[in-house]
Amino acid sequence: MLKLAVLVSGGGTNLQALLDQMEQNKLPSVKIEVVISNNKNAYALERARKYQVDAAAISKKDYATIEEFNVALLKLIDRYHVDLIVLAGCLMIIPECVIKNYRNRIINIHPSLIPSFCGMGYYGLKVHEAVLERGVKVTGATVHFVDEGTDTGPIILQKPVMVHEDDTAEILQRRVMEEAEWLLLPEAVRLIAEDQLIIDHNRVRIKK
Repeated sequence: MLKLAVLVSGGGTNLQALLDQMEQNKLPSVKIEVVISNNKNAYALERARKYQVDAAAISKKDYATIEEFNVALLKLIDRYHVDLIVLAGCLMIIPECVIKNYRNRIINIHPSLIPSFCGMGYYGLKVHEAVLERGVKVTGATVHFVDEGTDTGPIILQKPVMVHEDDTAEILQRRVMEEAEWLLLPEAVRLIAEDQLIIDHNRVRIKK
């Protein structure tokens, strides 16, 4: 059984995609142990509670220093003895201590085709605004392992999504979620649960 901690900051639609597939028995060897948010008002926490999944909020504002927060976050995750950390719309920077303790066991979903429109400053709606401003014809989503950089870890899966002439950032964001994010994230979790991935330096291969 692959045990997950899912980290979110907002509504948790990618979390819901995981929950839906688990409910449909498409991820039979996966269990979400805890959903953690840096926003105590995140609707994702409500989603977790509806499925009888532990929900926890942890904020930097509650700690005197960033170091204290980092240690507290690591202890919170460690408490659940998880195998994989899934960043599903998580806007906080993952502390180095967490990355080191969970090397190649943290994955993130990013709403573009990395290496385009990624890195510092590219998150949420800002990604889709940048896509439209640049006038690209194809965007998409990427699931990757998390390392010390920003969106620099080995890429697991990508899926393209067409950009339409009359798109707004909000419309494009929704299409990327529906056509790519909500499919890619559960599929990446499934591949990890079934031990189908091989990490070779900065490349990921899927076993045949």
